[in-house]
Amino acid sequence: MKTIKLLLLLLFISPLALQSQRRKNKVTEPTIKLEDSLFQGLKWRNIGPFRGGRSVASTGVVGQPMTYYMGTVGGGIWKTTDDGITWNNISDGFLKTATVGAISVSESNPNIVIAGMGEHAARGVMTSMGDGVYKSTDAGKTWKHMGLDETRHISDVIIDPTNPDIILISAQGAQYGPSSQRGIYKSIDGGETWENVLFIDNITGASALSMDMTNPTILYAAMWQHRRFPWTMESGGKNSGIYKSTDGGDTWKQLTEGLPKEMGKIGVSVSRANPERVFAVIEAEGEKGGVYRSDNAGKKWTLINKDRINITRSWYYMEIFADTQNENIVYVLNAPVTKSIDGGKSFSPLSTPHGDNHDLWIDPLNN
Repeated sequence: MKTIKLLLLLLFISPLALQSQRRKNKVTEPTIKLEDSLFQGLKWRNIGPFRGGRSVASTGVVGQPMTYYMGTVGGGIWKTTDDGITWNNISDGFLKTATVGAISVSESNPNIVIAGMGEHAARGVMTSMGDGVYKSTDAGKTWKHMGLDETRHISDVIIDPTNPDIILISAQGAQYGPSSQRGIYKSIDGGETWENVLFIDNITGASALSMDMTNPTILYAAMWQHRRFPWTMESGGKNSGIYKSTDGGDTWKQLTEGLPKEMGKIGVSVSRANPERVFAVIEAEGEKGGVYRSDNAGKKWTLINKDRINITRSWYYMEIFADTQNENIVYVLNAPVTKSIDGGKSFSPLSTPHGDNHDLWIDPLNN
C-alpha cells in the first residue's frame, strides 16, 4: 500500500517539476546588464510630497532684499539668499531642540541673528517646547546657546535697532503647568546674561512684544494668562493685559483705558510710521473682542473693528503687524490674513498659499 501511495505522489509531482523547468528555460537574459558604474552620475531629487510643516517665525534682513530666515516648529532654522527659491538648513548640529518660536536679525549688524525656541502658537493637539535662546554672530553659519532654557515657548525676539547688545524676548512659559520662567526678559550684553524685567505670575506669560523703533526705550508687552490641560485650553483671565515701558523695560505700567477688564490672548504692534499709533488684536468675550487702536501711545484705546474673522481660534493666532511706512496700513494674521488701509476700521482678506498664518516681516525701508 505504501508503494502505491509513493508512486502516485511521484506521478503528481513530476508534471509540476517539468512545467517549472519549462518556465525557467523561457526566461531570456536582459540585453543590457546594469553595472554600478552606470549610476555614478545620478543625484537624488525630491519628488514630494512638498510639505514642510508649520513655521511661526520669519524675518528678512535690512539691506539684503533676497535674504530671509525661517524658523520651523520641527525642523530648526532655514535660510534663503535667493528670495525663497532655495532654502538651506543652517542649524543642524547646533540646536538641541527643533522648534523655533521667534527669530530676528539685527538692523545695525546683519551678522547677528537671535532665535527664541519653542512654538508659541498653542495648538489644540500639540505644541512643541524649546530650550531658550540661540545666537549667531556669522549670519547663521554657527549658533551658540544663550540660556533661558526653561522659558519653553518664546513668542518674540526684539533687537535694539542701534545697539545689538540690547535684546528683549517675550516668553509664554510652560503651557501644562505653572512656572516662574516667563514674561519679558532683557539682556544688555548680547545675551550673555538675562534679567526678567516683567513678571506677573506663574500662569501669565508674554504673548507679544513690540518696540518703538524710532525710540527703542518704548516697549509694549502683551501678557496672557493661560494654561493647557489634556482636555482643554484655558485662555484669558484677570491677569491678561497690555503693559508699556518708557525706560527700556526697567519699569512697566499697565494700560487700561478703553480696554476690556478681562482679556485672553493679545497681539500688539506700534507703528513705525507714527509711534503714537499702536494697534492690538484682543481676545475678549462677546462684542468686546476685536482690533483696538490707540492714537496717543497707549493712553486711551478704542475698539475699531469687531469682525470675528480677526479673532477666530484666538489661542492659536492673534498676530498683528503695523506697516513700517504707512500708519493706516495694518495686517492681522489668522485664517486668513486680513489687511486694513484705513487704520483698522475695515479689513479685507488677502490671498496666501496656506490658510494658517502666524508671522510677517515688513521691510522698514520698503513696505
